[in-house]
Amino acid sequence: MKTLTIEIPDSLELNEQETKSFLAAKLYERGSLSLGQAAELAGFSKQGFMEILGNFNVSIFNLDEKDLKNDILNAKNYSL
Repeated sequence: MKTLTIEIPDSLELNEQETKSFLAAKLYERGSLSLGQAAELAGFSKQGFMEILGNFNVSIFNLDEKDLKNDILNAKNYSL
């Protein structure tokens, strides 16, 4: 794993955990990391990470429009 050092203005008052969580959430949102990878980067279990995604306005569901349409179509065609 790589180590990255960045300077953050004191006025932001961010701690290391919050910064890692934000970075992981945004990388997950753009599809660069899987849920498990993002959770590991942030230092959480998958469930714990899913619970904090909303704090960063990131959806748990990371589907593009095509995948979402396919899921809706499959759900409509599903019979009990």
